[in-house]
Amino acid sequence: MAARPPAPVLLDRDGTVMADTHYPRDPALVRFLPGAAEALRELTRRGHPLAVVSNQSGVGRGLVTRAEADAVHRRFLELLWGERVEVAGVYYCFHAPGDGCDCRKPRPGLLTRAVRELGLGASRFMVGDKPGDVAAGAAAGCTTVWLGPPGAYPADEPAPDFRAADWHEILAFIREGTREE
Repeated sequence: MAARPPAPVLLDRDGTVMADTHYPRDPALVRFLPGAAEALRELTRRGHPLAVVSNQSGVGRGLVTRAEADAVHRRFLELLWGERVEVAGVYYCFHAPGDGCDCRKPRPGLLTRAVRELGLGASRFMVGDKPGDVAAGAAAGCTTVWLGPPGAYPADEPAPDFRAADWHEILAFIREGTREE
């Protein structure tokens, strides 16, 4: 049997791809997490469509201006392009937690919008560092990957399909999940 086409990978941003600076507002602080750029470059090279899906409630809470969020976004894209990482799309939810939107994770609206607008296939991964990322990914039909320290995932939250301590483990899991059957 032939190998499946490369599966799309949906990615949370803060705490997953870049360091979480808690309501990011300064583009000078945008930094990749260890191993993230290399892993994403490898996924790009292998043909995996990548899309970023991220809650940015600092805007809705009035803690970050839209101009500051846009500057962080531009710097994030500059760093991705500098690493030869291609992203098919970037989707943000700027709502505050109490706004009742369907795009704020753990709801799947942001993910389903990305999948629909980008024409992403049915077999896909969601990588994130919070239980809300896992819940949104599961609700959107993704294989879920949680990035965090071993043993730190809350026992009372829906379990991810895979727990990874670093980007090396994530890349290995995605490679294994997309091999010939």
